[in-house]
Amino acid sequence: MATNQTNTPESTTLSSELKAEQALGLIGLGLMQKISKEGGPGWIWPENEDGGQADLQALKQRLELTDLAIKTAAPLSTSEVTQLLGARPGSGKIERGGLIARRLSRNVWKLSKSEKDDAYWRN
Repeated sequence: MATNQTNTPESTTLSSELKAEQALGLIGLGLMQKISKEGGPGWIWPENEDGGQADLQALKQRLELTDLAIKTAAPLSTSEVTQLLGARPGSGKIERGGLIARRLSRNVWKLSKSEKDDAYWRN
């Protein structure tokens, strides 16, 4: 049995204007609205799955300090870079989470943003 399918100009135009990320965002938004209207219990994560309580104050402080270190280009010690990146640098240049730490000399580091990470967020 054959079915006749005709594309209206509106549906063709809509599909060509939406990017995959936008469509996914709309689906997620619709899902969240549906859940909130139904009065569902919300998102309940098992504690063993998410690692327990997060120290948001420490996270905020770490992010602010990382931003300050990038903006000022202040020299950092190895232990400071370890604290900000969350991992001890093992070579003269380490990239983690869109950040680059470069060793300038013994125990002196400079933190900067990754250029390819900046290009990703500009688009």
